[in-house]
Amino acid sequence: MNSFFRSPLVMAFSLVVTTSYAADSPLFEKDVRPILKAHCWHCHGEEDQHEGKLDTRLARFLFKGGETGSSIVAGDSKASLLIQRVVSGEMPPGKKKLSPRELDILTQWVATGAKTARPEPEMLADGDTFTDEERSHWSFQPIQRPLLPVVKQTELIRTPVDPFLLAKLESYKVSYGPEAERVTLIRRLSFDLTGLPPTPAAVDRFLQDDSPDAYERLVGEFLASPHYGERWGRHWLDVAGYADSDGYAEQDLERKWAYRYRDYVVRSFNGDKPWNEFLIEQIAGDELLAPPYANLSPEQADYLIATGYLRMGPDGTGAGGVDQNVARNEVVAETIKIVSTSVLGLTVGCAQCHAHRYDPIAHADYYRLRALFEPAYDWKNWRAPNARLVSLWSDATRTEAAAAEAEFQQVTKDRTAALDIIVQETFDRELAKLPAETQPLAKEARETAADKRTDAHRQLIKEYPFLNVDRGSVYLYLPDRLTKFNKEWDEKQAGVKQKRPADDFVQCLTEVPGQTPPTKLFSRGDFNQPRQDVGPGELAVLNRTGFDIPGDDPALPTSGRRLAYARYLTNGRHPLTARVIVNRLWMHHFGRGLVGTPGEFGALGEKPSHPELLDWLATDFMDHGWQVKRLHRQIVLSTAYRQASTRRDELDAIDPENRLLGRMSVRRLEAESVRDSLLALTGKLSDKMYGPPVAVTPDEVGQIVVGVDTRDSAGRPTGKNVGIGEDEFRRSLYVQFRRSMPLSMLEPFDAPVMSPNCEQRASSTVAPQSLLLMNSEFVVDQTFSMADRVRLEAGDDLPAQVSLAWRWAFARTPTDTERNAGAGFLADQTTTLAATTANEKNKPDPARLALANLFHALVSANGFLYVD
Repeated sequence: MNSFFRSPLVMAFSLVVTTSYAADSPLFEKDVRPILKAHCWHCHGEEDQHEGKLDTRLARFLFKGGETGSSIVAGDSKASLLIQRVVSGEMPPGKKKLSPRELDILTQWVATGAKTARPEPEMLADGDTFTDEERSHWSFQPIQRPLLPVVKQTELIRTPVDPFLLAKLESYKVSYGPEAERVTLIRRLSFDLTGLPPTPAAVDRFLQDDSPDAYERLVGEFLASPHYGERWGRHWLDVAGYADSDGYAEQDLERKWAYRYRDYVVRSFNGDKPWNEFLIEQIAGDELLAPPYANLSPEQADYLIATGYLRMGPDGTGAGGVDQNVARNEVVAETIKIVSTSVLGLTVGCAQCHAHRYDPIAHADYYRLRALFEPAYDWKNWRAPNARLVSLWSDATRTEAAAAEAEFQQVTKDRTAALDIIVQETFDRELAKLPAETQPLAKEARETAADKRTDAHRQLIKEYPFLNVDRGSVYLYLPDRLTKFNKEWDEKQAGVKQKRPADDFVQCLTEVPGQTPPTKLFSRGDFNQPRQDVGPGELAVLNRTGFDIPGDDPALPTSGRRLAYARYLTNGRHPLTARVIVNRLWMHHFGRGLVGTPGEFGALGEKPSHPELLDWLATDFMDHGWQVKRLHRQIVLSTAYRQASTRRDELDAIDPENRLLGRMSVRRLEAESVRDSLLALTGKLSDKMYGPPVAVTPDEVGQIVVGVDTRDSAGRPTGKNVGIGEDEFRRSLYVQFRRSMPLSMLEPFDAPVMSPNCEQRASSTVAPQSLLLMNSEFVVDQTFSMADRVRLEAGDDLPAQVSLAWRWAFARTPTDTERNAGAGFLADQTTTLAATTANEKNKPDPARLALANLFHALVSANGFLYVD
């Protein structure tokens, strides 16, 4: 039998055409058009010339057909050329084919009459490719503030979050689970709000606090902690694509000043900067100022620093060996991706080459967004990364720097003059050693330019090399004197250099006043195929108010495009801005967003599990000043958040994934929290905030570790070890994030991959995590530090050591069984180690080693790695 008749699609087709169809027949606009748009429009709809003269954008175009006649026969799938070509695998061309479900829909549609929802237009206007069905997608609708649902168990309501969740649970005849124990709550809150474990002292205070508002005050303490900004700033840095290197090219050049943006984000979260202001500053902070950017106050400097958000995408334009036109346009494309996924929760990149395959985003829509950024990212008049840096020096600092530079130049001039004297003295002394009759010719040879010397001159210089003595070679004649000379003058390079103010730059995005390039629509996304001009604007499907962005705002020295757009995004009427951010905050508290795809609110994303709750949170967030910390309180003070994570059969039966939130979900610590918690348990975690990142380097086996990179020019280890002091123990947030050199301690625990940003981290459980915890030199070193700390505080009392170890690792007191088992392990392990190491020359302390072994087991356990 021909293999065609054995294909899965053919078998699916056979089943479909012999099936009795449901009463609700597929409709073109709702069911069929999205399939054709995804698979067929590229050749049969979007281009000026349709292949085979077939246009698949309307049902009647399919009836009309192309060069081979009508594509469909209403009521007869088998006779329809369209179905035949799809089933045979001939169409669409390439590897991507229709799924069996898509073929099923297409076949049913033809078999049931190829119906449309409404009469179709005679012609399609240019770019008019949206249907009512596409426009009605839930996330494109205006945000409405719903009423709080009425529930039966009103005693469980603590914040407005609860009635929305309870109402849905009650509709399934289930309810919340029991409240978590206090020790569980403080550990949960501590990691959620600060990313660090609670100290035993903090746990004791909370457990002993019987006041009615003890929990509320604990929340306030964590929100007021400077570690809060570090924790939540890291969440935003993921979606902003933060990196301390350019990526793109193999060199992965460092971004020396990127850390200023990281610090700005941390400060903004700690200061509870309103989210609308936070977005405006990041998208258009430079347009809140007037260039040139001089004598800025700290607040004004933050406006520039904030635009580092738009400089976070990979950028290969500062590296060699790249196609500059390609690299420049990719910078713009990656920036658009970062902004669209982090702020709009949409992936618009598909529309760079053609109309978006799944969402109502036209090809021109993409270039409207591009036009927002093109005045700053003018690809034909490009500024390399270092050329975009802006100095924060004030006029006074510049004057101070100029004076220091002048003094340095004078010192350099004086040094050169002094060295020239030594050179001349050396020449005169050596010249005097020659025969008197030779001295005139020798002197003449030295003073004659090299290209004008005679053969006699050259022969003399060959015999007496001192005739060429100069600043670079005089040390050969006076090594001791030159060593002393250089030391004295170096102390004078150094003294003057110290007077020069340190460089103080900002990596930011700015426009060149008066330069507003046109934005062209690139056919198929190819910058070599520019078409018509496109002005700046919002995605058409979101623009319900007729919002218009001027091409050049006459009131500003810059184009004003980004500022106009940022204010539009935060005017309180945009359907996505608030929904997207409240969903992200919810996700980081519960492990999953109300929308499970935080960077995709379009057709390919998940629908919200609780749409009314999402809209209530969004409107409440905007109505109360876009205050993030207030939103945190709404969430963590709820009964929903305080639930235990205990599974229940009746809940699992209807909601195994816990989307209804009838219990709390167990979550694994994120990569940074694993490392930071290990350091916290040793007592060595540094509280130092802000500033340049801590360097990373490959170690002797290729693992990326914290440390100064001392490799030679060929990338080979030199064996040199440069101490970095307390920087070794800083939070992971402050460790350099190199795209090509992710820290090996973090990578197995799903550290973010910035390509160009990280919309949502994975949370995997894989073997490399256990292997790292068992074998990492860093982890082993920390277990010994933990052991030393416990012995210092608990002495030699084994049960006391176990109790303290448990409280640090798990934030709780061990049970009697655990304590006795732990003490027994320490005693047995100490005896065993004492015996096995008795003959070692530098034998370790067996009691210390045993306690380190215990800690090694504890920090590898689920009780440490997961938040209950």
